[in-house]
Amino acid sequence: MAKRDYYEVLGVGKSSSTDEIKKAYRKVAMQHHPDRNPGDKAAEEKFKEAAEAYEILSDADKKAQYDRYGHAGVSGNGRGGFGGGGGMNMDDIFSQFGDVFGDDLFGSFFGGGQSRGRSQQRSRGVRGSNLRVKLKLTYEEIAKGVTKNIKVKKHVGCSTCSGSGAKDKGSVQTCGTCNGSGQVRRVQNTFLGQMQTVTTCPTCNGEGTTVTAKCTSCKGEGRVYGEETVSIDIPAGVQEGMQMNVSGKGNAGERGGNAGDLIILIEEEPHKELHREGLNVAYELHLSFTDAVFGTQIEVPTIDGRAKIKIPAGTQGGKIFRLKGKGFPAVNAYNKGDQLIQVSIWTPQNLSSEEKAALEKLKDSTNFKPHPDKTDKNFFDKIKEMFS
Repeated sequence: MAKRDYYEVLGVGKSSSTDEIKKAYRKVAMQHHPDRNPGDKAAEEKFKEAAEAYEILSDADKKAQYDRYGHAGVSGNGRGGFGGGGGMNMDDIFSQFGDVFGDDLFGSFFGGGQSRGRSQQRSRGVRGSNLRVKLKLTYEEIAKGVTKNIKVKKHVGCSTCSGSGAKDKGSVQTCGTCNGSGQVRRVQNTFLGQMQTVTTCPTCNGEGTTVTAKCTSCKGEGRVYGEETVSIDIPAGVQEGMQMNVSGKGNAGERGGNAGDLIILIEEEPHKELHREGLNVAYELHLSFTDAVFGTQIEVPTIDGRAKIKIPAGTQGGKIFRLKGKGFPAVNAYNKGDQLIQVSIWTPQNLSSEEKAALEKLKDSTNFKPHPDKTDKNFFDKIKEMFS
Protein backbone atom coordinates (compact mmCIF):
# COMPACT_ATOMS: atom_id res chain seq x y z
CA MET A 1 0.00 0.00 0.00
CA ALA A 2 1.35 3.43 -0.95
CA LYS A 3 2.54 5.67 1.87
CA ARG A 4 0.40 8.66 2.73
CA ASP A 5 1.81 12.14 2.42
CA TYR A 6 3.56 13.05 5.69
CA TYR A 7 1.94 16.49 5.77
CA GLU A 8 -1.47 14.86 5.36
CA VAL A 9 -0.71 12.41 8.19
CA LEU A 10 -0.05 15.24 10.66
CA GLY A 11 -2.52 17.69 9.14
CA VAL A 12 0.04 20.45 8.57
CA GLY A 13 1.35 22.39 5.57
CA LYS A 14 4.84 22.74 4.13
CA SER A 15 5.19 26.21 5.63
CA SER A 16 4.32 25.03 9.16
CA SER A 17 6.86 25.85 11.87
CA THR A 18 8.70 23.26 13.95
CA ASP A 19 6.47 24.03 16.92
CA GLU A 20 3.33 23.62 14.82
CA ILE A 21 4.56 20.27 13.50
CA LYS A 22 5.38 19.14 17.03
CA LYS A 23 1.97 20.20 18.31
CA ALA A 24 0.20 18.43 15.43
CA TYR A 25 2.18 15.23 16.02
CA ARG A 26 1.33 15.27 19.72
CA LYS A 27 -2.36 15.64 18.90
CA VAL A 28 -2.41 12.76 16.38
CA ALA A 29 -0.25 10.52 18.58
CA MET A 30 -2.48 11.09 21.59
CA GLN A 31 -5.56 10.26 19.52
CA HIS A 32 -4.15 6.91 18.33
CA HIS A 33 -2.03 6.05 21.39
CA PRO A 34 -2.08 2.26 22.12
CA ASP A 35 -3.08 2.81 25.76
CA ARG A 36 -6.09 4.78 24.62
CA ASN A 37 -6.98 2.17 21.98
CA PRO A 38 -6.09 -1.21 23.54
CA GLY A 39 -6.01 -4.04 21.00
CA ASP A 40 -6.78 -1.72 18.08
CA LYS A 41 -4.20 -2.59 15.41
CA ALA A 42 -5.42 0.14 13.05
CA ALA A 43 -4.84 2.78 15.74
CA GLU A 44 -1.39 1.35 16.47
CA GLU A 45 -0.44 1.59 12.79
CA LYS A 46 -1.63 5.21 12.67
CA PHE A 47 0.40 5.91 15.81
CA LYS A 48 3.51 4.53 14.08
CA GLU A 49 2.65 6.39 10.87
CA ALA A 50 2.49 9.66 12.80
CA ALA A 51 5.88 8.95 14.41
CA GLU A 52 7.39 8.27 10.98
CA ALA A 53 5.98 11.53 9.63
CA TYR A 54 7.23 13.48 12.64
CA GLU A 55 10.72 11.96 12.40
CA ILE A 56 11.06 13.37 8.88
CA LEU A 57 9.26 16.72 9.20
CA SER A 58 10.91 17.64 12.51
CA ASP A 59 14.40 17.32 11.01
CA ALA A 60 15.32 20.23 8.72
CA ASP A 61 17.59 18.17 6.44
CA LYS A 62 15.19 15.25 6.10
CA LYS A 63 12.25 17.60 5.57
CA ALA A 64 14.14 19.34 2.73
CA GLN A 65 14.85 15.97 1.10
CA TYR A 66 11.20 14.96 1.43
CA ASP A 67 9.97 18.27 0.01
CA ARG A 68 12.24 17.83 -3.00
CA TYR A 69 12.04 14.10 -3.72
CA GLY A 70 9.05 12.80 -1.74
CA HIS A 71 9.16 9.37 -0.10
CA ALA A 72 11.93 8.25 -2.47
CA GLY A 73 14.32 10.74 -0.86
CA VAL A 74 13.79 9.37 2.64
CA SER A 75 13.05 5.68 2.13
CA GLY A 76 15.42 2.72 1.88
CA ASN A 77 17.23 0.31 4.20
CA GLY A 78 18.07 0.38 7.87
CA ARG A 79 15.67 1.04 10.78
CA GLY A 80 13.09 2.94 8.83
CA GLY A 81 15.31 3.47 5.83
CA PHE A 82 16.65 6.77 4.51
CA GLY A 83 15.44 8.68 7.51
CA GLY A 84 12.02 6.99 7.53
CA GLY A 85 10.48 5.72 10.78
CA GLY A 86 8.45 2.89 9.25
CA GLY A 87 10.69 0.26 10.84
CA MET A 88 10.50 1.67 14.38
CA ASN A 89 8.86 -0.36 17.10
CA MET A 90 6.94 1.11 20.03
CA ASP A 91 10.02 1.27 22.26
CA ASP A 92 11.89 3.22 19.56
CA ILE A 93 9.07 5.74 19.33
CA PHE A 94 8.75 6.33 23.08
CA SER A 95 12.51 6.45 23.49
CA GLN A 96 13.05 8.91 20.64
CA PHE A 97 9.95 11.09 20.94
CA GLY A 98 8.86 10.64 24.55
CA ASP A 99 9.80 14.22 25.37
CA VAL A 100 7.19 15.45 22.86
CA PHE A 101 4.37 14.19 25.06
CA GLY A 102 5.65 15.26 28.47
CA ASP A 103 4.92 13.78 31.87
CA ASP A 104 2.07 16.10 32.82
CA LEU A 105 0.26 15.53 29.51
CA PHE A 106 0.29 11.76 29.94
CA GLY A 107 -0.59 12.01 33.62
CA SER A 108 -3.64 14.14 32.90
CA PHE A 109 -4.98 11.70 30.34
CA PHE A 110 -4.00 8.38 31.88
CA GLY A 111 -3.58 9.10 35.57
CA GLY A 112 0.03 7.99 35.66
CA GLY A 113 -0.69 4.52 34.30
CA GLN A 114 1.12 2.54 31.64
CA SER A 115 1.67 5.52 29.36
CA ARG A 116 3.24 7.50 32.18
CA GLY A 117 5.64 4.65 32.72
CA ARG A 118 6.44 4.52 29.05
CA SER A 119 7.01 8.24 28.72
CA GLN A 120 9.35 8.09 31.69
CA GLN A 121 11.16 4.90 30.83
CA ARG A 122 14.89 5.28 31.27
CA SER A 123 17.08 5.96 28.31
CA ARG A 124 19.90 3.66 27.33
CA GLY A 125 23.33 5.18 26.94
CA VAL A 126 24.24 8.05 24.65
CA ARG A 127 23.10 8.27 21.04
CA GLY A 128 25.86 7.80 18.47
CA SER A 129 26.87 10.54 16.05
CA ASN A 130 25.87 10.72 12.38
CA LEU A 131 28.30 9.75 9.63
CA ARG A 132 28.63 11.19 6.12
CA VAL A 133 29.93 9.22 3.18
CA LYS A 134 30.20 10.09 -0.51
CA LEU A 135 28.84 7.61 -3.04
CA LYS A 136 29.80 7.86 -6.72
CA LEU A 137 27.31 6.55 -9.25
CA THR A 138 27.59 6.08 -13.01
CA TYR A 139 24.96 7.42 -15.41
CA GLU A 140 23.76 3.87 -15.98
CA GLU A 141 23.30 3.25 -12.24
CA ILE A 142 21.44 6.52 -11.82
CA ALA A 143 19.14 5.76 -14.75
CA LYS A 144 18.07 2.33 -13.49
CA GLY A 145 18.58 2.52 -9.73
CA VAL A 146 21.06 0.26 -7.95
CA THR A 147 21.79 -1.56 -4.69
CA LYS A 148 25.22 -0.66 -3.31
CA ASN A 149 27.09 -2.50 -0.59
CA ILE A 150 29.55 -0.11 1.03
CA LYS A 151 32.05 -0.69 3.82
CA VAL A 152 31.79 1.95 6.54
CA LYS A 153 34.48 2.44 9.18
CA LYS A 154 32.79 3.54 12.37
CA HIS A 155 32.03 2.76 16.00
CA VAL A 156 30.18 -0.56 16.32
CA GLY A 157 28.68 -2.24 19.36
CA CYS A 158 31.17 -4.10 21.56
CA SER A 159 30.65 -7.84 21.15
CA THR A 160 32.39 -8.62 24.47
CA CYS A 161 29.90 -6.79 26.69
CA SER A 162 27.00 -6.60 24.17
CA GLY A 163 27.16 -2.83 24.35
CA SER A 164 26.64 -2.52 28.12
CA GLY A 165 30.15 -1.26 28.85
CA ALA A 166 30.36 -3.55 31.90
CA LYS A 167 32.94 -6.24 32.61
CA ASP A 168 30.18 -8.77 33.35
CA LYS A 169 26.55 -8.89 34.46
CA GLY A 170 27.56 -8.55 38.07
CA SER A 171 29.27 -5.25 37.28
CA VAL A 172 25.97 -3.49 36.59
CA GLN A 173 23.92 -2.25 39.51
CA THR A 174 20.75 -0.26 39.94
CA CYS A 175 21.40 3.43 40.42
CA GLY A 176 21.05 4.35 44.10
CA THR A 177 19.97 7.91 43.35
CA CYS A 178 16.91 7.17 41.19
CA ASN A 179 16.38 3.51 42.16
CA GLY A 180 16.52 2.49 38.52
CA SER A 181 13.89 4.86 37.13
CA GLY A 182 16.43 7.13 35.42
CA GLN A 183 14.59 10.16 36.80
CA VAL A 184 14.52 12.16 39.97
CA ARG A 185 11.22 13.56 41.27
CA ARG A 186 11.00 16.64 43.43
CA VAL A 187 7.89 17.89 45.21
CA GLN A 188 7.55 21.56 46.13
CA ASN A 189 4.84 23.26 48.16
CA THR A 190 3.37 26.33 46.48
CA PHE A 191 0.32 28.50 47.11
CA LEU A 192 -1.42 26.40 44.44
CA GLY A 193 -0.59 23.21 46.28
CA GLN A 194 2.11 20.62 45.72
CA MET A 195 4.00 20.84 42.40
CA GLN A 196 6.00 17.86 41.15
CA THR A 197 8.94 18.17 38.78
CA VAL A 198 10.81 15.32 37.10
CA THR A 199 14.40 15.62 35.88
CA THR A 200 16.97 13.21 34.45
CA CYS A 201 18.99 11.51 37.13
CA PRO A 202 22.40 13.24 37.37
CA THR A 203 24.15 10.12 38.66
CA CYS A 204 23.29 7.68 35.84
CA ASN A 205 22.31 10.23 33.17
CA GLY A 206 18.89 8.65 32.88
CA GLU A 207 20.11 5.09 32.31
CA GLY A 208 18.87 3.74 35.65
CA THR A 209 22.04 1.70 36.18
CA THR A 210 25.70 2.33 36.95
CA VAL A 211 28.76 0.28 35.98
CA THR A 212 31.10 -0.75 38.79
CA ALA A 213 33.71 -2.49 36.60
CA LYS A 214 34.30 -1.53 32.97
CA CYS A 215 34.61 -3.90 30.00
CA THR A 216 38.28 -4.31 29.12
CA SER A 217 37.61 -4.41 25.37
CA CYS A 218 35.74 -1.13 25.03
CA LYS A 219 36.90 0.63 28.25
CA GLY A 220 33.32 1.02 29.37
CA GLU A 221 32.00 2.72 26.22
CA GLY A 222 30.01 -0.25 24.98
CA ARG A 223 31.42 0.24 21.50
CA VAL A 224 34.67 -0.21 19.60
CA TYR A 225 36.03 1.12 16.31
CA GLY A 226 35.36 -1.30 13.49
CA GLU A 227 33.77 -1.75 10.08
CA GLU A 228 30.31 -2.64 8.81
CA THR A 229 29.02 -3.41 5.32
CA VAL A 230 25.82 -1.48 4.68
CA SER A 231 23.45 -2.32 1.83
CA ILE A 232 21.77 0.73 0.30
CA ASP A 233 18.97 0.83 -2.27
CA ILE A 234 19.44 3.88 -4.49
CA PRO A 235 16.29 4.87 -6.39
CA ALA A 236 16.53 5.71 -10.08
CA GLY A 237 16.96 9.37 -11.00
CA VAL A 238 18.99 10.67 -8.05
CA GLN A 239 21.14 13.74 -8.72
CA GLU A 240 24.52 15.18 -7.78
CA GLY A 241 24.37 16.72 -4.31
CA MET A 242 21.31 14.78 -3.16
CA GLN A 243 21.54 13.48 0.41
CA MET A 244 19.91 10.30 1.68
CA ASN A 245 19.67 9.31 5.34
CA VAL A 246 19.99 5.69 6.46
CA SER A 247 18.65 5.63 10.02
CA GLY A 248 20.58 3.67 12.62
CA LYS A 249 23.62 2.99 10.43
CA GLY A 250 25.90 5.72 11.79
CA ASN A 251 28.17 5.41 14.82
CA ALA A 252 26.95 3.06 17.54
CA GLY A 253 25.85 4.80 20.72
CA GLU A 254 27.69 4.57 24.02
CA ARG A 255 26.54 1.86 26.45
CA GLY A 256 23.72 0.64 24.25
CA GLY A 257 22.49 4.03 23.09
CA ASN A 258 20.76 4.33 19.71
CA ALA A 259 23.06 4.51 16.70
CA GLY A 260 23.32 7.69 14.65
CA ASP A 261 22.35 7.99 10.99
CA LEU A 262 24.43 7.32 7.91
CA ILE A 263 24.11 10.26 5.51
CA ILE A 264 24.82 9.39 1.88
CA LEU A 265 25.97 12.23 -0.38
CA ILE A 266 25.35 11.37 -4.03
CA GLU A 267 28.06 12.17 -6.57
CA GLU A 268 27.86 11.59 -10.32
CA GLU A 269 30.75 9.95 -12.11
CA PRO A 270 31.40 11.93 -15.33
CA HIS A 271 30.44 10.12 -18.54
CA LYS A 272 32.99 9.96 -21.36
CA GLU A 273 30.53 11.15 -24.00
CA LEU A 274 27.32 12.34 -22.37
CA HIS A 275 26.49 15.36 -20.22
CA ARG A 276 23.58 15.66 -17.81
CA GLU A 277 21.27 18.68 -17.72
CA GLY A 278 18.52 17.97 -15.17
CA LEU A 279 16.50 15.05 -16.52
CA ASN A 280 17.90 15.52 -20.04
CA VAL A 281 21.08 14.08 -21.49
CA ALA A 282 23.13 16.08 -23.99
CA TYR A 283 25.46 14.67 -26.64
CA GLU A 284 27.56 16.52 -29.20
CA LEU A 285 27.65 14.71 -32.53
CA HIS A 286 30.65 15.55 -34.72
CA LEU A 287 29.49 15.04 -38.31
CA SER A 288 31.66 15.07 -41.40
CA PHE A 289 30.93 17.64 -44.10
CA THR A 290 30.01 14.95 -46.63
CA ASP A 291 27.65 13.12 -44.22
CA ALA A 292 25.92 16.42 -43.51
CA VAL A 293 25.52 17.04 -47.25
CA PHE A 294 24.36 13.58 -48.32
CA GLY A 295 22.73 12.41 -45.09
CA THR A 296 23.50 9.17 -43.26
CA GLN A 297 22.48 6.81 -40.48
CA ILE A 298 24.67 6.85 -37.41
CA GLU A 299 24.90 5.27 -33.95
CA VAL A 300 25.02 7.48 -30.87
CA PRO A 301 25.63 6.54 -27.21
CA THR A 302 22.76 6.73 -24.70
CA ILE A 303 22.63 6.00 -20.98
CA ASP A 304 21.23 2.53 -21.71
CA GLY A 305 23.23 1.45 -24.76
CA ARG A 306 23.47 2.78 -28.29
CA ALA A 307 20.75 4.03 -30.62
CA LYS A 308 20.61 4.65 -34.39
CA ILE A 309 19.45 7.99 -35.71
CA LYS A 310 18.87 9.17 -39.27
CA ILE A 311 20.70 12.30 -40.42
CA PRO A 312 18.76 13.94 -43.27
CA ALA A 313 20.63 15.31 -46.31
CA GLY A 314 21.55 18.97 -45.90
CA THR A 315 21.71 18.89 -42.09
CA GLN A 316 23.14 22.14 -40.73
CA GLY A 317 25.63 22.57 -37.91
CA GLY A 318 23.83 23.30 -34.63
CA LYS A 319 20.83 21.15 -35.54
CA ILE A 320 19.37 19.43 -32.45
CA PHE A 321 17.80 15.98 -32.59
CA ARG A 322 15.67 14.79 -29.69
CA LEU A 323 15.32 11.16 -28.55
CA LYS A 324 12.15 11.13 -26.43
CA GLY A 325 12.35 9.30 -23.12
CA LYS A 326 16.08 8.57 -23.42
CA GLY A 327 16.98 10.81 -20.48
CA PHE A 328 16.87 10.23 -16.71
CA PRO A 329 13.72 9.34 -14.77
CA ALA A 330 12.42 11.72 -12.12
CA VAL A 331 12.92 10.46 -8.56
CA ASN A 332 9.42 11.14 -7.36
CA ALA A 333 7.41 11.02 -10.59
CA TYR A 334 6.79 8.92 -13.69
CA ASN A 335 8.16 11.31 -16.30
CA LYS A 336 11.53 10.91 -18.00
CA GLY A 337 13.85 13.34 -19.71
CA ASP A 338 15.06 13.21 -23.31
CA GLN A 339 18.41 12.87 -25.03
CA LEU A 340 19.37 15.97 -27.01
CA ILE A 341 21.89 15.52 -29.84
CA GLN A 342 23.51 18.64 -31.21
CA VAL A 343 25.26 18.43 -34.57
CA SER A 344 28.70 19.94 -35.00
CA ILE A 345 30.08 19.90 -38.55
CA TRP A 346 33.64 18.68 -38.51
CA THR A 347 35.87 20.88 -40.70
CA PRO A 348 38.95 19.09 -42.07
CA GLN A 349 42.21 20.82 -41.17
CA ASN A 350 44.77 18.88 -43.18
CA LEU A 351 43.95 18.55 -46.88
CA SER A 352 45.90 16.93 -49.71
CA SER A 353 46.53 18.93 -52.85
CA GLU A 354 43.87 16.91 -54.72
CA GLU A 355 41.28 17.63 -52.00
CA LYS A 356 42.13 21.32 -52.04
CA ALA A 357 41.79 21.44 -55.79
CA ALA A 358 38.37 19.73 -55.68
CA LEU A 359 37.08 22.15 -53.08
CA GLU A 360 38.47 25.17 -54.93
CA LYS A 361 36.27 24.27 -57.88
CA LEU A 362 33.20 24.27 -55.62
CA LYS A 363 34.14 27.35 -53.64
CA ASP A 364 32.22 29.84 -55.78
CA SER A 365 29.26 27.56 -56.47
CA THR A 366 25.90 29.09 -55.55
CA ASN A 367 24.91 26.05 -53.51
CA PHE A 368 28.01 26.47 -51.33
CA LYS A 369 27.15 30.01 -50.28
CA PRO A 370 25.27 30.30 -46.93
CA HIS A 371 21.58 31.16 -47.29
CA PRO A 372 19.82 30.21 -44.01
CA ASP A 373 16.10 29.55 -44.14
CA LYS A 374 14.04 32.13 -42.24
CA THR A 375 12.14 29.27 -40.59
CA ASP A 376 15.36 27.90 -39.07
CA LYS A 377 15.67 28.50 -35.32
CA ASN A 378 18.46 30.85 -34.30
CA PHE A 379 21.22 29.99 -31.86
CA PHE A 380 19.40 31.30 -28.77
CA ASP A 381 16.19 29.45 -29.59
CA LYS A 382 18.17 26.23 -29.86
CA ILE A 383 19.78 26.79 -26.46
CA LYS A 384 16.37 27.32 -24.91
CA GLU A 385 15.10 24.17 -26.60
CA MET A 386 18.01 22.12 -25.29
CA PHE A 387 17.27 22.88 -21.65
CA SER A 388 13.51 23.17 -21.72
